[in-house]
Amino acid sequence: MFTGLVQGVGRLLAREARGGDARLRIAFGTLDAADIALGESIAVNGCCLTVVSFDADAFEADASNETLALTTLGRLPVGAALNLERSLRAADRMGGHLVSGHVDGIGRVLAIEPDARAQRWRFAAPPPLLRYIAKKGSICVDGASLTVNDVDAAGFEVALIPHTVAHTAFAATRAGDAVNLEVDLVARYVERLLSERSKEA
Repeated sequence: MFTGLVQGVGRLLAREARGGDARLRIAFGTLDAADIALGESIAVNGCCLTVVSFDADAFEADASNETLALTTLGRLPVGAALNLERSLRAADRMGGHLVSGHVDGIGRVLAIEPDARAQRWRFAAPPPLLRYIAKKGSICVDGASLTVNDVDAAGFEVALIPHTVAHTAFAATRAGDAVNLEVDLVARYVERLLSERSKEA
């Protein structure tokens, strides 16, 4: 589990094809990796990946065909900036929201506009996901927990404060770029419970 609070910005160093899937090499960048361990989970642009090897500067993780097909990790160019977060520990503060690291779909940045010192970002989202996105609810975009300011039939809007832009890969993101989306887990569980209740009625 993760919180959606980006802990560092790394960089995609290599994507090596291996028997149909791929191994990724990712620079730690600004992520504190002093006590990194084999088998540890790290969210990479919102995708939960397992550390299979590491050195002082970078780690490697295998990405399955499913991950490559359903997230942006299979299409990002080498050199791309990446949001990184190590998995949640029991004693950690919950500053964002509960994030599983299982991407639900790919969205797209439609517009970035200034809003005083902040920026207003508008994203397109796949129609099946929009039902789970609510105004003032939470959404995970490329691994970052964000508050939804508005939502309609075509997409949703968030506000990014200067700190968020400066300390995440959003500083290198532009209109038209694809992003990983994970909707709030609570919304999915509520829908599941309601559907089961309607079957019992």
